[in-house]
Amino acid sequence: MKKYVMALDQGTTSSRCILFDKQGNIRAKAQKEYTQIYPKPGWVEHDPKEIWSSQYGVMAEAMALLSEEERIEAIGITNQRETTIVWEKATGEPIYNAIVWQCRRTAEQIDRMKEEDPELCSYITEKTGLIPDAYFSASKIAWILDHVEGARQRAEKGELLFGTVDTWLIYNLTKGNVHVTDYTNASRTMLFDIHGLTWDKKILDYFRIPEEMLPQVKPSSCVYGHANLGSLGENIPIAGAAGDQQAALFGQCAFDKGDVKNTYGTGCFLLMNTGTQAVQSKEGLLTTIAAGRAGDDNLSGDVEYALEGSVFVAGAAVQWLRDGIEMIEKAPQTQQLCESVPDTKGVYLVPAFAGLGAPYWNPHARGMMVGITGGCKKEHFVRATLESIAYQTDDVIRAMEQDAKLSLSQVKVDGGASANDFLMQFQADILGSKVMRPKCIETTALGAAYLAGLAVGYWKDKQEIKENWQLEREFHPAMDAKESETRRKGWKKAVRTAIFWAQEEE
Repeated sequence: MKKYVMALDQGTTSSRCILFDKQGNIRAKAQKEYTQIYPKPGWVEHDPKEIWSSQYGVMAEAMALLSEEERIEAIGITNQRETTIVWEKATGEPIYNAIVWQCRRTAEQIDRMKEEDPELCSYITEKTGLIPDAYFSASKIAWILDHVEGARQRAEKGELLFGTVDTWLIYNLTKGNVHVTDYTNASRTMLFDIHGLTWDKKILDYFRIPEEMLPQVKPSSCVYGHANLGSLGENIPIAGAAGDQQAALFGQCAFDKGDVKNTYGTGCFLLMNTGTQAVQSKEGLLTTIAAGRAGDDNLSGDVEYALEGSVFVAGAAVQWLRDGIEMIEKAPQTQQLCESVPDTKGVYLVPAFAGLGAPYWNPHARGMMVGITGGCKKEHFVRATLESIAYQTDDVIRAMEQDAKLSLSQVKVDGGASANDFLMQFQADILGSKVMRPKCIETTALGAAYLAGLAVGYWKDKQEIKENWQLEREFHPAMDAKESETRRKGWKKAVRTAIFWAQEEE
């Protein structure tokens, strides 16, 4: 009987299910986009029930491709991080839509906290590794408790549960029997002490969040419970969970200190493994927990950490070209359009649709297109959009080099937009570093599968997993260094313009 590991990849715009074999090859795959809800400018929501139904649907679709001689050995989950769901303990019914990581509705609350209690802000950074921001779950939970009638009282009575998307999926997969999250997702809530590995009472008290709402926290690779899916299968171990970016780091086999990967998804996320040392950034990056299992190649059983730079809008800018202003019909068209012109004719797009992430951390900045002249065509706009992804990545990598006190000669890449050869070549040109794309760019899902497979013995150890990693193509810098520097200066100027635009007039 052939056995596979199932990865549930619940992303910001779609739910996917991928079945992997022992060599890390894809046996079956299904994907479904779901609704993006924008109640007000800067607000982003999802329907938690649609998240679950779309995820269940693609599970059924992928498993329908298997024969009777094939079965699922374990389930691994990877998910959009920070997105916040609150539901009734008794019924499993959400009391409000999921507030998505991109949502900026609580930016003013965080601004007030920074102004009124700078000591608490320093405490939050020291304990959680995060820069206080509306991006994380804490202020989103508080908003739901404050704005849904009776929610805070019900939470204090123990009637409500909170979870990030991994928790929500595990809860539904186990028919409400398991309320759990893993270290990586907990580390993105802005409520979790990443050194003591506990929920932090002082931060919970500030946001008036009852600890009873919060899930139990466990390693990323362990059996959390079992999924009973009726005709789809019974008693399947749910054995791995990690936030999407930490899962991608694991899927890229970035197990050693100093290993770096960049994922080009809805946002762009660059992570560096820093081993058992939690490096506190001085350059606007985040310290976070990396996916792994306690005791694996680590006799002390300590968790491992990563430095992270978060770019809020990457692939989402391409989606905007397609759905928002209808400049393209399909994302793959962008490569041909970009290559049809030698440059952008001086146009820069700063896609600060939901503020700017690392290393700027400005929640009020808004999107900006600058440098437009009469000769600009659609191709120049499209190219400026793709180039913005590379420029934002370059900003983060240079900050990371400062923090880590080293120069990166290569970066492993993955995610949907990494399939775009134009973008990858331009990325290498702007970085002045080698860009390495593996044969399997589904490394987020693959990382979740690896974590689950390790927990049930499907894979023996990390070394066996490492042997699966295969290079598809390398991109080497081809642009003149002086030209690259000139373009980077133009980008910096465009970013300053976007930040200036958001400032209040005096």
